[in-house]
Amino acid sequence: MMSSPLCRLLWCAAGTAGAVMLALLLVAPPASPFLLASLGGSAIFLFGLTRAPAVQPRALFGGHLGVALIGILCYQLLGDAPWVYALAQVIGLWYMLLTRTVHPPAGANAMIMIHSHAGFGALWNPVLLGVASMALVAVAWSRLYPGLVHYPVEWKAPSPPRIFWGGWDD
Repeated sequence: MMSSPLCRLLWCAAGTAGAVMLALLLVAPPASPFLLASLGGSAIFLFGLTRAPAVQPRALFGGHLGVALIGILCYQLLGDAPWVYALAQVIGLWYMLLTRTVHPPAGANAMIMIHSHAGFGALWNPVLLGVASMALVAVAWSRLYPGLVHYPVEWKAPSPPRIFWGGWDD
């Protein structure tokens, strides 16, 4: 019974709902849950693709914090013109590829930080607090279901495995 596809889907749903609710309760977004929009995508990775290198702590935390910082710096230094959003996305992509911390949902953080006119405190709340709360739920969730791979699978798994993975050299 516990290994049926329906049970697995319901367990994934429970993990996702629990993690998102905890993040929303802890972070208590002042104006809008939009500040946590990138965490919605992270929940899909954490509870649906638990083994993926893109969801291991190196990519999860490194991607979210790094790209959020890039968005904050771009806004603080350059404002919120459309070209600043594009520049922040490009720098965020470069950052994640070069540091091998690619976590696709974290790519949204650059735009979220610029749009919300975020200051450096946003790195702590909502970014770090939100990501950490979801990761803690994933750790507990993955250990409660019999036979499920435990999160994290590999703490320092690089994402992607090589800087130009999926590019010309493959």
